[in-house]
Amino acid sequence: MGLMVQGNLGLDPWDVLHSGITKHVNLSFGTVAIAVSFLVLLAWIPLRQWPGLGTISNAIVIGLAVDLTLAVVDRPDQLWLRIVFMVSGIVVNALAGALYIGAQLGPGPRDGMMTGLVRRTGKSVRVVRTSIEVTVLAVGWLLGGVVGFGTIAYALAIGPLVHVLLPLFTVKLTTEPAKN
Repeated sequence: MGLMVQGNLGLDPWDVLHSGITKHVNLSFGTVAIAVSFLVLLAWIPLRQWPGLGTISNAIVIGLAVDLTLAVVDRPDQLWLRIVFMVSGIVVNALAGALYIGAQLGPGPRDGMMTGLVRRTGKSVRVVRTSIEVTVLAVGWLLGGVVGFGTIAYALAIGPLVHVLLPLFTVKLTTEPAKN
C-alpha cells in the first residue's frame, strides 16, 4: 500500500478513499486506513459478523505498515521506479492477502463486510464486491483521492494473484482428532 502511494500512479479503490479522506483531515494515511477499518467493522453489527484475531490485526497492522513505509521510502522521480513501486505494491498486497486469509483467523474488515452482505442479501460475491469497490472508488475520487493507471492495474491483477498465492498459504483446518 505504501509503495503504491509513493509510486503515485493510482491506488486500489479503498486506498483512493483513504487518500481522499487524508486531503480533508489532518491524519496520516495509515491512521485513516485504521479508522476506516473500524468504521467498516461497525457495519458488521447488523450483518451479524464476528471478528477474529486476523480481523483486528488486519485493521491495525495495515495502517501501521503503510505509515512506516511512507516514513522510510521516498517518492521516486523516475517513471520506471514509480512503475516498480506500483507493481511491487500490487504483488505484496496480494501476498499479504493470501497470508492473512490463508491463516484462517478471520477476514479483514472489508472482506467480512462483503461476505456478510452476500449472506444477508443473497446477492453474488461478484455483485456485492463490485458494488462496494465502485462505491468507495467513487467516493474517494470525489474527495480528491489518487486514481490512475495503478487503479486499473490493481483491479485487473489482484484477483488472479490472490488466486495463485492463496492455495500456497492456506492453513488446512481438520476436524479429525490427532493420531497419537
